[in-house]
Amino acid sequence: MAKYHWQSQNVKQSGVDDMVLLSKITEDAIVDNLKKRYMDDYIFTYIGPVLISVNPFKQMPYFTDREIEMYQGAAQYENPPHIYALSDNMYRNMMIDAENQCVIISGESGAGKTVAAKYIMGYISKVSGGGSKVQHVKDIILQSNPLLEAFGNAKTVRNNNSSRFGKYFEIQFSRGGEPDGGKISNFLLEKSRVVSQNENERNFHIYYQMIEGANDQQKESLGIMTPDYYCYLNQSGTYKVDGTNDSKDFQETMEAMQVIGIPGDHQTQVLQIVGGILHLGNISFIEAGNYGKVESTDLLAFPAYLLGIDPSRLQDKLTSRKMESKWAGKSESINVTLNQEQATYTRDALAKALYARLFDYLVEAINKAIQKPHEEFSIGVLDIYGFEIFQRNGFEQFCINFVNEKLQQIFIELTLKAEQEEYVQEGIKWTPIEYFNNKIVCDLIENKLNPPGIMSVLDDVCATMHAKGEGADGTLLQKLQAAVGVHEHFNSWNSGFVVHHYAGKVSYDIVGFCERNRDVLFPDLIELMQSSEYTFIRGLFPENLNTDKKSRPTTASSKIKKQANDLVNTLMKCTPHYIRCIKPNETKRPKDWEESRGRHQVEYLGLRENIRVRRAGFAYRRLFNKFLNRYAILTAETWPCWRGPEQQGVLHLLRSVNMDTDQYQMGRSKVFVKNPESLFLLEEMRERKFDTFARIIQKSWRKYIARKKYEQMREEASDILYNSKERRKNSINRNFVGDYLGLEQRPELRQFLAKRERVDFADSVNKFDRRFKSIKRDLILTPKGIYLIGREKVKKGPEKGQIKEVLKRKLEFGSLSGISLSTRQDDFFILHESQYDSLLESNFKTEFLSLLLKRYEEAIKRKLSISFTDRLEFRVKKEGWGGGGSRVVVFQRGQGDVAELKAGGKTLSITVGDGLPKSSKPSRKSAPQSRGGGRNNAASRAHQNGAANFYKQPSDTAYSSPHKQGRPPSTAPPKLGSQRAPRVPAHSQNNQGNLDFLNVPDQGMSGKQRKRSISQRPPPAPKPQPQPKGPRCRAIYQYIGQDTDEISFDVNDVFDLIKEDPSGWWTGRVQGKEGLFPGNYVEKI
Repeated sequence: MAKYHWQSQNVKQSGVDDMVLLSKITEDAIVDNLKKRYMDDYIFTYIGPVLISVNPFKQMPYFTDREIEMYQGAAQYENPPHIYALSDNMYRNMMIDAENQCVIISGESGAGKTVAAKYIMGYISKVSGGGSKVQHVKDIILQSNPLLEAFGNAKTVRNNNSSRFGKYFEIQFSRGGEPDGGKISNFLLEKSRVVSQNENERNFHIYYQMIEGANDQQKESLGIMTPDYYCYLNQSGTYKVDGTNDSKDFQETMEAMQVIGIPGDHQTQVLQIVGGILHLGNISFIEAGNYGKVESTDLLAFPAYLLGIDPSRLQDKLTSRKMESKWAGKSESINVTLNQEQATYTRDALAKALYARLFDYLVEAINKAIQKPHEEFSIGVLDIYGFEIFQRNGFEQFCINFVNEKLQQIFIELTLKAEQEEYVQEGIKWTPIEYFNNKIVCDLIENKLNPPGIMSVLDDVCATMHAKGEGADGTLLQKLQAAVGVHEHFNSWNSGFVVHHYAGKVSYDIVGFCERNRDVLFPDLIELMQSSEYTFIRGLFPENLNTDKKSRPTTASSKIKKQANDLVNTLMKCTPHYIRCIKPNETKRPKDWEESRGRHQVEYLGLRENIRVRRAGFAYRRLFNKFLNRYAILTAETWPCWRGPEQQGVLHLLRSVNMDTDQYQMGRSKVFVKNPESLFLLEEMRERKFDTFARIIQKSWRKYIARKKYEQMREEASDILYNSKERRKNSINRNFVGDYLGLEQRPELRQFLAKRERVDFADSVNKFDRRFKSIKRDLILTPKGIYLIGREKVKKGPEKGQIKEVLKRKLEFGSLSGISLSTRQDDFFILHESQYDSLLESNFKTEFLSLLLKRYEEAIKRKLSISFTDRLEFRVKKEGWGGGGSRVVVFQRGQGDVAELKAGGKTLSITVGDGLPKSSKPSRKSAPQSRGGGRNNAASRAHQNGAANFYKQPSDTAYSSPHKQGRPPSTAPPKLGSQRAPRVPAHSQNNQGNLDFLNVPDQGMSGKQRKRSISQRPPPAPKPQPQPKGPRCRAIYQYIGQDTDEISFDVNDVFDLIKEDPSGWWTGRVQGKEGLFPGNYVEKI
């Protein structure tokens, strides 16, 4: 089967990406689509803006930096569904709309909610900018995950890394979009897990991490044994989790504490509390005369030592309790001895309180490390325990499922109910869609009165409970039957009650409900912990026991009810985004799809109704004024502000982009846009507008900077030759361009360079061999070295006869030993290298030398030697059996600016006239571009080859020199001494006024006719030219062939063009001779 990479251009089609596009909207079709995609390793699917995520139970390959780059700033439809797309959308919406965002991740236990939250945080951390302070905040945000997972997650039968607490993580941003703060709110830690676990489950991860990962010294000081030694760990018989390395995770947990800024002594105390709880659990009690007594007092010493308390006092507080007795208006304290069951309960209450307060301390430590004084923008990530059903469901499951019920209500309120109500309010045509509203179930649980909800009845029973509360659970069941027994979503059974939740029926065991709801810690235990020798432990118990408490103590259910409602209010103030997580199986194995489980989740998550509302509704809605502010830049009428009714302004914008009328509807205060693609069109056009303006600004700025830079470069380059070499009139003020070959459009030359290798200089130069015969080479200078590229005819293979580019030589900076130049105004220089030297001629030698010296110094950390003399010697390459030897170049004073070459044996004589004095400096004012006036000067191709051309040519070209300057004019200059203006043809339109002398007075019609005939006299007929047989071209510059296979021509020569080659070397025919020539020296006619 063909495999495809995870990218938009090459994605295998598997089902539909967005289930709004399903042809049939049935539960079967939805389940089938999710299954098909899951089996093909596509775990993400959309329903409009809602992301459906199926747990793959394996690491997927599409969470790398490559994907982060791919999804950053991309529209939703451009790439396959991904959690990064939702994260990017959230981040951009926050910046664009200046509104807080949140993402609600829901799903049952083991559906992948915690991992989804981690990916969101990781993505936002990567795409948001910021300096060291911001990076510190990012580190804490990311490191908070392993720390809170260690202390708050555990293995359950449904999930190996189940969150046993809920958290809402707000990442706070500056107005520039940098994360500079944060805040965590935590909900309902499952404290009961500290003291008991079901079969095949584990306690919190931290216990096993510490046992496996602590070093020998820590093990000794904490009294660490194997897990089966501890009563708080050995009840379930499960100690290991597949795929989890507890020892490695322990190191990550300790590292996270360090990053968050928890001091070293506090880290030690944290581990002492964790160890102390384990040892506390091993204290057992026996019944002695109806009283509880510690079975082995030896076991008291170690927990007392770790917690910094007195062992005898610990024994006393575990087996007795101080109670207030009121009699005849007086109150006195009496000590009551506890029985075995009460003593065990007290021990467990202390263990749970210690752990819960330690967890709260860790959350607070994270908050302190990243808190900021005032909020600007935020993105909230809600990762809360999933809906769960176990064999035995107690008070914790009841609270967890209640919070999930509330989250489902938010989803219904905002995606189904509110959306439909908004259409009606805004006067949009709409057919209502039926759905199940679970508000009735939320009311059953949390109502205060008429009828009272389950939590209110529970609180009333707890208020009348006595110390241990035997029989309270039975009373609760009776009262529930009386209060809500007839409710359609409630049933009772012999050991508890059943609630018909949105996700299914759950049977709750009533045993322990009242005790766990009371959640009181007796003053004796608080007092005991306040006597600890450790300040850290005393700080966990800050209560003032001397104040009289007359108010009813807060119960666990009232706490979770308040937290859930506060959370709902927080979420309602943000722009919400949704991830619906689906658990495909109970085996926790990849590619295992349980049909009935998938269908059940699709049904209770209301995905079908969600698709129907989305399909019938509008993807985007905006208040008129917000829409106008966002897209005003698109038209001149709306920018900077629209003058007129807002609704008309919105209509004007929509019509300006030619949006179809069926794609939008105007409400009373908002515009509704049907498809996301229509919105993306608006966004794209807005981006283009901004892009255009940005480019204009950038272009002007770059032009200014480049002008300054090149003036400075020209100055620096001139300093190299100052007082050492004569200068040419036309090159001293020349602007530096760098790339004279246009390498951006020359892949045949770029092939010899590395992928992103920067080009400092590129030009066509003359290279001279041992016989002083010149040949064209392309010279390229980069930070890595010098490249000399030539051309050769292919002698074999399918490309035989074709001209191909060949890398003739690459010079590393390390192999260069120096450069030699003459003192005359010529363009010759010698590159001295360890093997043999290169004699080159370049019109841009000064620019090349200045860049070479700079690059050489950067690479070798010393200056390159440069010498000036009129007798230069260079070593030639060894060929065959003959020795390499050397050659001499002698420079002599001659006439004119063009160098004349004369070879004789091993010496080359070059004569050239005097140039500008050696002390000449470039003027500050920019000069017109010039090719430098060498022997084979060609036009400056700066504006042809993609390099910057900062200066326009002046319209009037001076002819003070006999050689060509810049682009030669197409007509010859007037002969010297000729002062008479050239004769203008009589039919020129500009000379009509000069015909007045023909107007003879009273000449009549014949005179008028004569004038007309003169003014319209046709020019003489041109001589017939032979018809060209094929394409032809005209030379705009002179070219002298440098090799046997090249042709030569003068300016304005017209000749046959036989073949154009992308390399830039074309084939032509001049006076019967066929050969190569540079294509940019001619124009086609």
